[in-house]
Amino acid sequence: MLAAGGSAILLLAAFVFQALGYAPCAMCIWQRYPHGVAIAAGALLAVGLSPIGLLVVGASAAATTSAIGVYHTGVERDWWQGPTSCTGSGLDLSNLSGSDLLPSASSGPSTLVMCDEVAWEFLTLSMASWNALWSSALVVLWLVAFAREWQHRQAQSTYSAT
Repeated sequence: MLAAGGSAILLLAAFVFQALGYAPCAMCIWQRYPHGVAIAAGALLAVGLSPIGLLVVGASAAATTSAIGVYHTGVERDWWQGPTSCTGSGLDLSNLSGSDLLPSASSGPSTLVMCDEVAWEFLTLSMASWNALWSSALVVLWLVAFAREWQHRQAQSTYSAT
């Protein structure tokens, strides 16, 4: 439950940053989905569904968002190439005029946020980096809960066998 709460806090923080004007890029959005899965797993645990499978789902979701955060951090720091749909290495714009690049009045403002640009950082770490770190800690919490549940089941099966 603590790990699911951690995902809820991280997801809430992402929405707060968005409300403060830090629009998310595509990879930022990708990192949110696994948090939703982890929160759902925690909610199902809270209503008493079988814990073993849900604990695996929660750990997998936290590991997934952490891995996406590491990948995103690498893209931001130019350690490796990111998706061409949201990085500076995308389309060749050399044959377009300035008016081709500007949104028309009817289409409204452009919403493209580049994945290889750091919008905010704290202690030299971007939001993607912080998500990777905190989500890694959540993986540990999910796995500890799994190990405890596994030991509990083993103890029960040993006790009932005697």
